Amino acid sequence: MGLVEWAYTLSESLLSEPLPRRWAHSLGVAKRARSLRPILGQDAELLEAAAVLHDIGYSPSIAITGFHPLDGARFLRDQEGADERVVRLVAHHSCARLEAEERGLRKELETEFALERPELVDALIVSDMTTTPDGEHTTPAARLDEIVQRYGPDTIVGRFIQRAAPEIHAANERVERRMAAAVGAQPM
Repeated sequence: MGLVEWAYTLSESLLSEPLPRRWAHSLGVAKRARSLRPILGQDAELLEAAAVLHDIGYSPSIAITGFHPLDGARFLRDQEGADERVVRLVAHHSCARLEAEERGLRKELETEFALERPELVDALIVSDMTTTPDGEHTTPAARLDEIVQRYGPDTIVGRFIQRAAPEIHAANERVERRMAAAVGAQPM
């Protein structure tokens, strides 16, 4: 079984029944990741696998700390022996360092999991932050507003996502520039 097929199977087994909306979101994030293939090169499958797995830490069967990037990455590393780069992307997806800081877990996250290449981190941020909870395409601004409304502005997630907003927008701009250059460079 290839990396992408394995990732879909594992994510579905952890999310589809207990958290169907989270599963729909994960499928949408993976679809968005596939759309970024022109700028991913050899890492296209790696990013798609990380995209479909990014929220497995929400699964009640593996949630331990309540901080899904850390729980998901630890599960992938410790129970699945997953590709180290996929694990790092899951651990650090969508500015997770900032949320880890809000939860008092930043040192644990950074000690256990190194950052992946910035271009891949950006691509996963964009894939996640341009996908609604139901798996549909959206803008980063609308997604950020939705998260703040869903969790509340004064919650851990609400505070973190507001702090992360400038980096999310910057990542989106970097990815859009790379996509424009890649598409512009392709022969007609």
